Amino acid sequence: MKFAIRIVLGLSLICVAPAFAAATAPAAQSGVSSPAHLKAVQDLLGAMQIEKVLKGVAARSRYPAESQKQAVLAKLDKIPPAEIYQRLAPALTRAISVDTAIEMQRFYSTPYGKQVIYKKYNSGAQLIMPGMTPAVPPEEKKERKRAAYVRASKELAEAEPAIEHEAFKLLQLINKEKR
Repeated sequence: MKFAIRIVLGLSLICVAPAFAAATAPAAQSGVSSPAHLKAVQDLLGAMQIEKVLKGVAARSRYPAESQKQAVLAKLDKIPPAEIYQRLAPALTRAISVDTAIEMQRFYSTPYGKQVIYKKYNSGAQLIMPGMTPAVPPEEKKERKRAAYVRASKELAEAEPAIEHEAFKLLQLINKEKR
């Protein structure tokens, strides 16, 4: 009896496996992205001012001499931000969905979103005493309630390591280029 059950179970798995593989095949094609997806990610990178992330990566990287670091930062200053967005977007389409790119680009284009970006790159260290919670502005409270924003911000937060990694790889390429 146990033997018969194993045979039936094995045959059912054999029959279901090709159907399951066919259903997941389109999702596995992460190397191909639509032009709309690419454009949405480029727009998001522009709204996020991702060129500043690249400069931060360059500033944190170790160089044998300070002059080399300054040379890399000078190269970055010569590259237009739009070129950085174009070069980073293809690799980041795997980590950032179209919906997330559109929603977060919308958010970062709002006055409050622009303020968030400004604070991200221009604020100093902030101290929070134990037991204190940071004050949440009403604009952020409103955004935190939107389901699309919640999903998109979570996905973007999960994509941060990929963004940093791709920024580092692009920085290495720019460092090797002769400009």
